[in-house]
Amino acid sequence: MANILVYLLDGKIYINLTNRCTNDCIFCLRKDKDDVKGQELWLDNEDSTAADVIKQLNTFNPSKEVIFCGYGEPMLKLDVLKEVAKYIKDKYPETKIRVNTNGHANFVYKRNVVPELKGLIDEFSVSLNGSTLEEYNELSQPKFDEAYEEVKKFIKACSNESISVVASVVEGYKGRHLNLEKCKEIAYSLGAKFRVREWIKNGY
Repeated sequence: MANILVYLLDGKIYINLTNRCTNDCIFCLRKDKDDVKGQELWLDNEDSTAADVIKQLNTFNPSKEVIFCGYGEPMLKLDVLKEVAKYIKDKYPETKIRVNTNGHANFVYKRNVVPELKGLIDEFSVSLNGSTLEEYNELSQPKFDEAYEEVKKFIKACSNESISVVASVVEGYKGRHLNLEKCKEIAYSLGAKFRVREWIKNGY
């Protein structure tokens, strides 16, 4: 089956760059489903280029908003993400671009990548998912020890570059409840907005 790199959800255009991720979140949609509204997001391979994404993108009409979010961590394909975002900004300058991320990119690339994305990305939505290390680790199951601190550092890096950033948490997964006030306090202290995503079994 051909890789689905661009898909529609609730009238918005989403870009599915990779299935790789540095987390193994216990609530992740892909643990229970192979598709989003019939669109299969498991990729046959990880070889897709920016040109491949742009080819699929041009079959849609990116008018209002494009979101980098699929069955993996989009920032793991940073160069492709940047090239596609630049294409969108050049061709559709009124279109808002958002990246949904786990906030691990600076750890992965061993540098602060946020300045490279200024002017390309209008907003980051970063998965905070916990008011403590223990909460975060239980829900997000990260693949490296420093993950929670890296998330907070990434949020602050976005704020420092004056890029709109939202710290999000998933609340209510199978009866688990976070300290939402503490999560909000952390978000605000890092210069971010705060969003609670109520857990929905099918993810959307």
